[in-house]
Amino acid sequence: MARLPYLTKADLKPEDHDVLSRDISLTKILAHSPAAARAFSGLGMFIRHKSKLDARLRELAILQVGYLARAPYEWSHHVKIGYDFGVTDGDIAALIADTDGKPSALEPLALAVVRGAREMVRDVSMSAATFAELKKSLSAEHLTDLVVTIAFYCAVVRFLGTMEIDVEPDYLKYLEKYPLPNA
Repeated sequence: MARLPYLTKADLKPEDHDVLSRDISLTKILAHSPAAARAFSGLGMFIRHKSKLDARLRELAILQVGYLARAPYEWSHHVKIGYDFGVTDGDIAALIADTDGKPSALEPLALAVVRGAREMVRDVSMSAATFAELKKSLSAEHLTDLVVTIAFYCAVVRFLGTMEIDVEPDYLKYLEKYPLPNA
């Protein structure tokens, strides 16, 4: 159960109804601070809709963050969103295998993206070797967008975990299909 109540439009001033444009648990908690909700949404919408980074690579990076953080909300939502942007079941299985130190079927660039996300989650920053590897395939803009994406989702999982935001019933099937490892 979330640590704060889930808000509805009836709980908000009319000028703040826009912060509930998405009917998900995350926005219903963020609505406690409408200005923060708008700022949060602004970066999230840039990442999803305006970043020039390949959408599949973006989603693999976000999935890596969610998987390592053992964040059920993030993981379940981005398995679904990942499907919408070209992530396959094979990609998800390969990401899990690579995270567990097993052979992976991901292509070299995707492996480097996942490794970079893993390093930023575990070590706060990406290693020089991984950054250099990514720099061979990604422009400065794409690389910047990748790092912004990973950093933002590191913050997202901390917010989700601290607020104990519940996974909506429609997303539970993704947790059943791809359960997170035990803590």
